[in-house]
Amino acid sequence: MLYQLYETQRSLMEPFSDLALAAAKLYNNPLSVVGQNPFAQRLSAGYDLMHRLGKDYEKPEFGLRTIDVDGVDVAIHERVELNKPFCELRRFKRFTDDTTTLGKIKGQPVVLIVAPLSGHYATLLRDTVKTMLKDHKVYITDWKNARLVPLADGEFHLDDYVNYVQEFIRHVQGKYGNCHVMSVCQPTVPVLAAVSLMASRGETTPLTMTMMGGPIDARKSPTAVNNLAMNKSHSWFENNVIYRVPSNFPGAGRRVYPGFLQHTGFVAMNPDHHAKSHYDYFKDLIKGDDASTEAHRKFYDEYNAVLDMDADYYLETIQVVFQEFSLVNGTWDVKNPQGKLERVKPADIKTTALMSVEGELDDISGAGQTEAVHDICSGVPKSQQRHFEAKGAGHYGIFSGRRWREHVYPQVKAFIKAHPLPVAKAEPTAKPAPAATVSKPAAKPVLAKKVAVAPVKPAPTAPKKVATKRSVKSK
Repeated sequence: MLYQLYETQRSLMEPFSDLALAAAKLYNNPLSVVGQNPFAQRLSAGYDLMHRLGKDYEKPEFGLRTIDVDGVDVAIHERVELNKPFCELRRFKRFTDDTTTLGKIKGQPVVLIVAPLSGHYATLLRDTVKTMLKDHKVYITDWKNARLVPLADGEFHLDDYVNYVQEFIRHVQGKYGNCHVMSVCQPTVPVLAAVSLMASRGETTPLTMTMMGGPIDARKSPTAVNNLAMNKSHSWFENNVIYRVPSNFPGAGRRVYPGFLQHTGFVAMNPDHHAKSHYDYFKDLIKGDDASTEAHRKFYDEYNAVLDMDADYYLETIQVVFQEFSLVNGTWDVKNPQGKLERVKPADIKTTALMSVEGELDDISGAGQTEAVHDICSGVPKSQQRHFEAKGAGHYGIFSGRRWREHVYPQVKAFIKAHPLPVAKAEPTAKPAPAATVSKPAAKPVLAKKVAVAPVKPAPTAPKKVATKRSVKSK
């Protein structure tokens, strides 16, 4: 019922939002009559803010067309390589006609970025992808809005998430031999489970795993997000935050955790910060600060675009990660595509190097939660483990913005570079038989340019001795 009320309210607000945008443009036009009003700039700013507060935010595009690689513009072609009911495996293929640059990027490592399925779209990692593309071949998981997935496509569970990740890893390995995996926030847990299961089966595991700001062990330094999940029962979440998709969407009838509830929760964590940000936007519009206003729009176009999550996946994540701590307690069983339960054993990982990244000021995943991965991955040699804390960085700062580009990324890049794909050894060529080996009657040696040749001991069956310029004594 709540979902239907929200959609009704949004539909009623849409024409007013569009009208506010038109008014903002009219008052901001110096050639219009109303634009001559001394308060025109303030009125335009007010209408613009009203439009942004009331508009519907759709899924943004990655919008990556080119990147700069050592001063050369490299074209980016974004395409879907695997299309699953609830996720797309998206690749950013690079093209250039500069032969030197082409040779350089062909040999660069392959990275699979597993984006979070926690309310926002994968485009939240746009800056992550753009930065990584300078030195890596990049794939990313692009999760679909559950309200757009028809009921005929079935349910989506946390186990399905783990199985998706394994399938994506195998796909990339099949093309390049192996790959590196990087997970940001929520997917650190299912990614670790996926690699653990592959290791337990004896499959080839990724060269490295980079875990960034995720709740591996949510018991450490619990945040407001953790406390909510820990203090409310499973039935409370099912009865209070799960709703069915309204009839005007392809996924009508599907049980979901609506994105607008997740967005409300995000804003409620820092209401003063968001209120100040919007007020600063209003003042920047009045001043005509185009750079600041555009930065605000870009951030909130991304931040306000949210997706619904399938109810089964959401409720199981709450239970497994934040209530039973199944991963760190060693009690997590995952159902594979064949319907068989398999125990997640991180200690079975032995050949995948491990790096954890945390932000000093992270208010989503507290200090020590991600670093805990090193304790449970006891099979990985200590020499292959690394932890990095980004000073002054919050949750988003470890994968987006200046701190990500200047402090975190150089560490991640160096870690990946230190674990390259082993070069296949060439088959050894057969060694020729020694020249002095005699299996038949010895022939007269051929002397080139009068170079002395060591005497050859005659074979036992030789009918006569081979003469040389020097006498040969028998031994």
